[in-house]
Amino acid sequence: MKVALGCDHAGFAIKDLVKKTIEDFGAEVLDFGTFSSDSVDYPDFAAKVAIALTSGEAQKGILICGSGIGVCITANKFKGVRASIAHDEYSAEQGVLHDNMNVLCLGARVVKAEIVPSLVKAFLGAEFQKDEERHARRCSKVLDMENKNFK
Repeated sequence: MKVALGCDHAGFAIKDLVKKTIEDFGAEVLDFGTFSSDSVDYPDFAAKVAIALTSGEAQKGILICGSGIGVCITANKFKGVRASIAHDEYSAEQGVLHDNMNVLCLGARVVKAEIVPSLVKAFLGAEFQKDEERHARRCSKVLDMENKNFK
């Protein structure tokens, strides 16, 4: 699995921890930056991760900013991206299992570094339960809305 990783200056504080956790999980990291704590604009990095997903270059993505909100909003502007904030293991896993989430958004100023590895592992280890009719039906409705509204 290839995982696209991106962050802004606020997210840079936990980026190496996230990167190491992805690698320890056995996945390949596609690092789209930023590469320092110098101030940058989060939409630039969220877009790079979203494009890697929509092009098929990566199968999942992880984005980090101060709150997780800015990168989440930006990533969801791209057709085919299903990004969400998750600051607990349950949400990180359930977002994938039931909602087919493909981008985990973290807030470096919100989540404690000690739980970051468990969040990343929960996200990466989960697979969409496409064989469960209720989840497939609901995600299909979301996809229909996306296709109607993203022209």
